[in-house]
Amino acid sequence: MIDSHVHFWKYDKKTYDWIDKSMKTLQQDYLPEHLSLVSKRNNVDGVVAVQATQTEMETHFLVELAKTHNIIKGVVGWIDLQADNIADRLQYFSQYPVIKGYRHVVQGEPLDFLARENFRRGVAALKAYNYTYDILIFHNQLPPAIDFVRAFPDMPLVIDHCAKPDIRHKNIDEWRTNMKEIAKFPNVCCKLSGLFTEASWKEWSAADFFPYLDVVFEAFGPNRLLFGSDWPVMLLSGIYVQWKSLLEKYMENYSHDDREKVFGLNAIQFYNL
Repeated sequence: MIDSHVHFWKYDKKTYDWIDKSMKTLQQDYLPEHLSLVSKRNNVDGVVAVQATQTEMETHFLVELAKTHNIIKGVVGWIDLQADNIADRLQYFSQYPVIKGYRHVVQGEPLDFLARENFRRGVAALKAYNYTYDILIFHNQLPPAIDFVRAFPDMPLVIDHCAKPDIRHKNIDEWRTNMKEIAKFPNVCCKLSGLFTEASWKEWSAADFFPYLDVVFEAFGPNRLLFGSDWPVMLLSGIYVQWKSLLEKYMENYSHDDREKVFGLNAIQFYNL
């Protein structure tokens, strides 16, 4: 059982400026020891720690945590993919085998960001090290993301949080069309994570998520979906066991093999854990 998407941080206001007043519960430290009870209760064997701020310091921080906390099986770090010295930086970080891939917070960037030449050059440089790339976007950024994945047919790519559909307002049509399109690329996977916070916080019902899960299960199939919690961000809208059991309920008619894939084996394969 692998959780493909968790975050850790030592909270300070300046570094985590995206945590605003509406997110009081996140304005504190979240470290592996704070997750250990939850992971035991939910039979989680390992997690992938994903960057939450855009500095090389963040990558070092997650690598250090992994040295002392066995539950961290892989790190998705941050590196300046647009930098001229990207080759040198990748060479430097390649000394840490726990780093499995990289991510940039594209959801905060302009619509043309994924098309930028220097960014694509940086992503292309990941291939020499067999690194993965996590695509973090909002649903309205799916069209440029489709164009982006077309340029990297041989690279392991994963869409975080199902591209953050607008569950709160039950908007699904355009997102559905684009997700079906992006799923046509066989090297693209999708994380079943982060959906709690796209619904009305703490006011959702399980039925709100099922139409969106229908889309990604139909588009990607159980071989290309990865369970993830987005802990601790998910706590804004629910608790760990709620998300895990919601997905288990959704998959109750799937085969044992398919459930094993979604809840762990796919993440192990994708991130080479």
